[in-house]
Amino acid sequence: MSVVLRTAGVSVSYGGVRALRDVDLTVEEGQLVGLIGPNGAGKTTFIDAITGFVASSGRIELDGVEISEFAPERRARSGLARTWQSAELFDELKVRENVAVTAYRPSLVRVVREILTARAERPAAVDRTLDLLGLRDLAGVMPESLTQGQRKLVGVARALAPEPRLVCLDEPAAGLDSGESEALGRHLREIVERGQAMLLVDHDMGLVLSVCDQVVVLDFGSVIASGSPEEVRRNPRVVEAYLGKAAAAEAAGPAPAGAA
Repeated sequence: MSVVLRTAGVSVSYGGVRALRDVDLTVEEGQLVGLIGPNGAGKTTFIDAITGFVASSGRIELDGVEISEFAPERRARSGLARTWQSAELFDELKVRENVAVTAYRPSLVRVVREILTARAERPAAVDRTLDLLGLRDLAGVMPESLTQGQRKLVGVARALAPEPRLVCLDEPAAGLDSGESEALGRHLREIVERGQAMLLVDHDMGLVLSVCDQVVVLDFGSVIASGSPEEVRRNPRVVEAYLGKAAAAEAAGPAPAGAA
């Protein structure tokens, strides 16, 4: 599989505080990579860094092209999309219109044609995205009538509609109940299996470990573990970061006979 995103030594500082320290991460085509860690570990900061919303050092590549110096809008045009923690939608637009806004990238010829005919074309990617996420029946619904889970799915659809190379999902399961979280996980796997590359940040460990191909763990801005979900689940440093040293010792099992 080809590498879609590669970062090397990505670091972010706020004054004298290092929010990220030399983070290396790779996402391949058709791969779902999870990024987890305790509160304040630097997960959202990493997404902000690679999408250009905070200044960072290090190297960021998208499809082998360095984008470290690109402005956020140029990174988006290059194929880097993201969601935000709050499911902000245009409340005056229907679901389909909310998704179409992000998919609409008309050429000059198309703009002139639409002005002359007073009719906007409907991007086919919008309908495909609504179908992928099971939102077609809600296409004509106003956001105020949606559940929190449905709003989150519309947010994911807005990121997917422009058909980006990589989608960064920032806590899409926040505020969802267990059933909604499981449904979200199924949709994400279906999308990834169609070849979409994704980076998933979420506090729902059950979701991340059940749907991701690889998981990277941050603590205090540094990578402390990476590997398959099962490898990460068993890593004592990960258990310690989340639950403390006593839990890590228990997870590691009893010490060998004769050990001090």
